Amino acid sequence: MRVRFQADADLDGRVLRGLRRAAPGVDIRTASDAGLSGLKDSEVLQIAADAGRVLVSQDRRTMPLYFSRHVARAQSPGVILLREAIPISTAIEELALIWNASEAAEWIDRLVWIPL
Repeated sequence: MRVRFQADADLDGRVLRGLRRAAPGVDIRTASDAGLSGLKDSEVLQIAADAGRVLVSQDRRTMPLYFSRHVARAQSPGVILLREAIPISTAIEELALIWNASEAAEWIDRLVWIPL
């Protein structure tokens, strides 16, 4: 099964829009559509997990800790964190590559930083 993404509320909208242009078939749900605004990291991770979606976030400060806590008690579809100062075009290219070249099962319980 293909990877399905969940955008975190902090994800730069240019990444979301660019990914949809670069990979028109990509399945990425917006934070707004998922009701993530103002939620705690633990709640965001649970919503993404319940939906079977890999979370894409720029929350480098707290998300790694909450992710490790989450996978200690439950399975996660995975988290992709964008490194600081990553060019928007690089983030789009890497996410499109992940969507095109991998399966959802490959991301279970993994936290990955991009660029890879």
